[in-house]
Amino acid sequence: MEDEGRSLAETPTWSVATVTTLMVAACFLLERALSRLAKWLRKTKRKAMLAALEKIREEMMLLGVISLLLSQTARWISEICVPSTLFTKRFYMCTENDFDDLVQQGESTANHTHIARILSGSPSAHTCSEGHEPFVSYEGLEQLHRFLFILGFTHVLYSFVTVVLSMIKIYSWRKWETQACTLSREQLQPKRKIMRRQSTFVFHHASHPWSKSKILLWMLCFLRQFKGSIKKSDYMALRLGFITYHKLPTSYDFHKYMVRSMEDDYNGSVGISWPLWVYAIICIFVNVHGLNIYFWLSFAPVILVLLVGTELQHVIAQLALEVVEATATNVGTQLKLRDDLFWFGKPRVLWWLIQFISFQNAFEMATFLWFLVRIIFLIFAQLYTVLD
Repeated sequence: MEDEGRSLAETPTWSVATVTTLMVAACFLLERALSRLAKWLRKTKRKAMLAALEKIREEMMLLGVISLLLSQTARWISEICVPSTLFTKRFYMCTENDFDDLVQQGESTANHTHIARILSGSPSAHTCSEGHEPFVSYEGLEQLHRFLFILGFTHVLYSFVTVVLSMIKIYSWRKWETQACTLSREQLQPKRKIMRRQSTFVFHHASHPWSKSKILLWMLCFLRQFKGSIKKSDYMALRLGFITYHKLPTSYDFHKYMVRSMEDDYNGSVGISWPLWVYAIICIFVNVHGLNIYFWLSFAPVILVLLVGTELQHVIAQLALEVVEATATNVGTQLKLRDDLFWFGKPRVLWWLIQFISFQNAFEMATFLWFLVRIIFLIFAQLYTVLD
């Protein structure tokens, strides 16, 4: 009893009530905050964002169920014994020398570890027979529990940051939409102004000598993504092309349509889909010593972001080049916004890549925080050993 601490019956009621109050208050505040946000989204008729919020709730519920299952079954799973021959060093995350260092520091990889006693306070008292080991130790399940919690938290945080930055960027274009609508209402030489804006758009994207070569054009688009995203002439040209193609009035609020489209895309990207869960499980499985899989995967988001940026610049450059090759006087009618301009004729491919980039960044951040927490606990464990 002294090693495991006081049971609930031996714990003062005021301490139990205090912990229960804090937990219930935290959950209640989070639930009310999400409910108020959902009420505001419903009031402002943002159906896509409301659906995205519901997906966030589903992800939080899934993580809660996983956390509950792990916390309630950890002791039982740790009591499942399997032959020690199944634990080959080939599938360890650390090398044999790393384990020898841990043993020299007084830590064992068997059923009872010093770190487990400090972290959990009550590890399983079950001991496997000779030649057998737990299928997953109690300490390992506790670490997995924390890792999955951190992964879900970081993914929700990354999704929130993504939509906030996207909103800031899109709303910075609002002034251009206001100018376009004002000119449309006032009818101040609209055709001449439109032609000048279209000429500026063509000049920015089709006047460079590299634009004449398909290979050099990709290199040029790769470099252009570092200069900036969308200019005023780009927005005006794309707006006119969209309005002309769909035969809409010139006073149409193109900016409002872009906001709705962004919300729809965000709705589809929120949450961890089953392919991403499969990817995460595969990464955990192949994370063996010698492969350094997490190191190599850290380059994937950077490479994919550069590829996506280059592709988007290439789409705009293709539209400008089509205007140069055409002979019609009204440039707006020549901007043919279509799916064929994207990879495989499917713009959804870029959306999938962006979703994967967000999850990969969250996975790397969760891994970093998980190792950081382990290092901090190791430091405190060593201090505890010295003081004890």
